[in-house]
Amino acid sequence: MIALVSGTVAVRRVDHVVIDCGGVGYRLAVSSETLRRVPAAGNEVALHAHLIVRDDALTLYGFATEDERELFLMLLSVQSVGPKVALAVLSGGSPAELLAALAAGDSARFQAVPGIGKRTAERIIVELREKVSATMPEPVITITRSEDPRALAREGLIGLGYTPQESDQLLDGVAGRRPEELIAAALRAARR
Repeated sequence: MIALVSGTVAVRRVDHVVIDCGGVGYRLAVSSETLRRVPAAGNEVALHAHLIVRDDALTLYGFATEDERELFLMLLSVQSVGPKVALAVLSGGSPAELLAALAAGDSARFQAVPGIGKRTAERIIVELREKVSATMPEPVITITRSEDPRALAREGLIGLGYTPQESDQLLDGVAGRRPEELIAAALRAARR
């Protein structure tokens, strides 16, 4: 089992990185959360890894933290959640945020992920809630509804089907004092 890949970043793409380890390039599929922590090509990096062996492929997945890898493995244990969907879930926030969403039963958070419908989101929560409770004896994060207009606008955009990253990009640089104004400005920017 390959547990860690350490070396020089050779390629950095939206969904994967290639790390040169002593002259051999390892391609690792990564979430957008992990990609944020991967430096530009030519710099050193170390990623936790998990290898999935199938009849037709050997696929290596990379993670910035051990917690992210463990959450990936937990997600894979859920029926109808494969590696691509698990990576999409991990792209939706930090492991701590996702664990808190599981513990709180926030199915909307998981339905916002492309490829996950209502049934799969509920299945993820039902199957993983107990595992998360066992790993989190005390609540790590308290979820409260923010009154910040930008945070409310971000939630609104996620509710409309945008990913958390797309929502942040759309809200970057738009002006408004109320969530409705921010959402309208972000949607106008998306149409351009």
